[in-house]
Amino acid sequence: MPPGKRGFRRRQPVTSKDGTFDPDDVAKVKHTRMGIWDLYEEIEPKLKLVPRSMRLRLETYHEMKGSFPYVLRMFKEIGSIKACWWLLSGYLIVALVLALIPAVELWYSGLLLKIVQNAVEHRTVDRDLLFQVALSRLICSAATRLLQHAQSQLYRPLNQRIRQHFTVQSFHARARLDVPTYADAAVQRQLENSTSSSRSSIAWNNVLTILHLISTGVELVSQVSVLLAMLRDQRDGPLLAILSFGHTLFRKKTNVRTWAPTGVFAATTKSTDYQKMVGMSRVVNDPQHRQELVAGGMAEYLVSSYRAAAEKLGNQATDFYEAFQTHTVTNRLSLTGFLSDPLRELPQIVFTLRAVQYPSDIPLSLASLNLITHTTSQFSRTLFDLFDQTGSVAENLASVRKMYETYTIPNVVADGVKPFPEDQQSLNLGVAVEFRNVSFRYPGSKQDVLRNVSFKIRQGQLCVIVGANGSGKSTILKLISRLYDPTDGQIFINDQDIQTLKLADLRRATSVLFQDYTHFPLSIRDNIALGDPNNAQDDDKIRQAATLGGATEFIERLDEGFDTYLDRPVQDIYSSLPQGTTTLFGRSVEYSAVRGAGNMSSHQKGLSGGQMQRIALSRTFMRDDGVGLLCFDEPSASLDPTAEHDLFERLRLLRGSKTMVFSSHRFGNLTRHADLILYMNDAVILEEGTHDELIKQGGGYAKIWMLQAQAFLP
Repeated sequence: MPPGKRGFRRRQPVTSKDGTFDPDDVAKVKHTRMGIWDLYEEIEPKLKLVPRSMRLRLETYHEMKGSFPYVLRMFKEIGSIKACWWLLSGYLIVALVLALIPAVELWYSGLLLKIVQNAVEHRTVDRDLLFQVALSRLICSAATRLLQHAQSQLYRPLNQRIRQHFTVQSFHARARLDVPTYADAAVQRQLENSTSSSRSSIAWNNVLTILHLISTGVELVSQVSVLLAMLRDQRDGPLLAILSFGHTLFRKKTNVRTWAPTGVFAATTKSTDYQKMVGMSRVVNDPQHRQELVAGGMAEYLVSSYRAAAEKLGNQATDFYEAFQTHTVTNRLSLTGFLSDPLRELPQIVFTLRAVQYPSDIPLSLASLNLITHTTSQFSRTLFDLFDQTGSVAENLASVRKMYETYTIPNVVADGVKPFPEDQQSLNLGVAVEFRNVSFRYPGSKQDVLRNVSFKIRQGQLCVIVGANGSGKSTILKLISRLYDPTDGQIFINDQDIQTLKLADLRRATSVLFQDYTHFPLSIRDNIALGDPNNAQDDDKIRQAATLGGATEFIERLDEGFDTYLDRPVQDIYSSLPQGTTTLFGRSVEYSAVRGAGNMSSHQKGLSGGQMQRIALSRTFMRDDGVGLLCFDEPSASLDPTAEHDLFERLRLLRGSKTMVFSSHRFGNLTRHADLILYMNDAVILEEGTHDELIKQGGGYAKIWMLQAQAFLP
């Protein structure tokens, strides 16, 4: 559970408390601006510290050895991040100075023993040295507090810069994967194992691990050296110093404390850039969007837009809990912090003064033994911690290797080398498509969905593939857009083997609307614009596409119009609310779990399935320029007969001389205008020809045509 989330959920049931929670009521609600987040809290509740602990699993030494080249590569990349080396150098210097302070404290403890020894043997006290020792201990405590504060101030910008750099790298690594590769369970596990948390990153965690090992080594060497020098002249002193080795190898870390809001609170963000970043991240990460992302050639645009938004927001691109932690947990300098450490030293100072005043009551040997025993005990505990944490260090280093391995996951669908087309103007005349003995089965399946399928669609033809659900119609369109490659046989585009063509060129020349289309967790504007990433900023073209898709009328009736988020990617966060609270930030209070993209959209915004489909259709109309092949998979499945007729008329007029391919289980007005009809059943093409030709044949197409026609006869 992330820091700050302990004990809280994104959605919690309303309480039995009377009244309402109104974020605009300044008399009862405190508003805090935290970067891109707005936090609203009732004034009465107080913040409480919530401890956070983390333990990493053990890993082998062999993994550590294999991870070192990747760790070196990681540090080279960190060096390329602006100002990161300066911050990292400062962090290392502070860590090293902090590592030396225990040795200094140990040295002054040894001087106290000499003062005691001199008092016992000679009945005299070196007052100057005594006050110097006492003052030095106080200075060490204050210096520790100051250095810890400096370290915390360096921690945040380092973490944020390194995380942002590697988040963009990871985003690119995922965006470039094709459909079968991304659907592979092994690839999914690999991606999950290399995923960073929202508050840190694999790279930064490893930087901390390595810096901790370095500082601990310095602490170890310095304390052992001081202890050996201090006890050299005492009986069994060197032996005791060696036995106390465990004290300084690893100092027990103070538990990291994070603040979390309690009581009644709510938080929201109005940053459109952060909304877009989270939405685009879901587009890339959710498998349901993969085929449209790949077929639409959206990866390059998404990566550049994500990078631009990340650079624009900078350190503010954080979720609510991290923003809250950064705002509240500042490790501020305080009088209490300065006094806590000196007060802890007071008993030892008092004991020393008592020893000076009454040397015969407290022998030197007892003071010496007490110091050595205390040092040895702590040293030993830390030594055991080192052995316990070795596996965690190995796992941390191995995570760097896993992260970099995701950058080079090979795609199943290999890219071609030939540009397409050689003449861009030729696309206006359409694209020829030919299947030669094509068979295909989906990965992991034992059954072919296409068997020895052969046909040819000439340039500029209107082809309709008809047949029952599951007959293989949709698969043909997926193979044309090279989401997959055939199991057997060949596919030709303009008489060229499709596998030799550059994927980016092929997908720019093709526009596809799949039956299982998705709605991206972005605004309606962005949902339509992604149909043509190259013109995603052209508002006029977006509106024109919406008009062609029949979506403009109902979009403009929405409160936020084209800026409406069908599935808001960043949810408002709030605690248990008074039972009278029904709206927050202009939105209804929602306590149920977050729904999927399609269901959530239709339920929350009251859009019908047909309206959702029109948004998807509008996305395809963005690709009218530079496209020679338009493919539609069951485009009228959610439309009523009137809307279906209007859609087909618009599509036929839009087509011009371009090639257009439909798959449908409906036989209607569209098939009567088709240049070629492919009638499929059970993974094979049974009949092909024009509508009149197939009716004359009296085969399966004619029978189904008559059955469907009878449904409209009196």
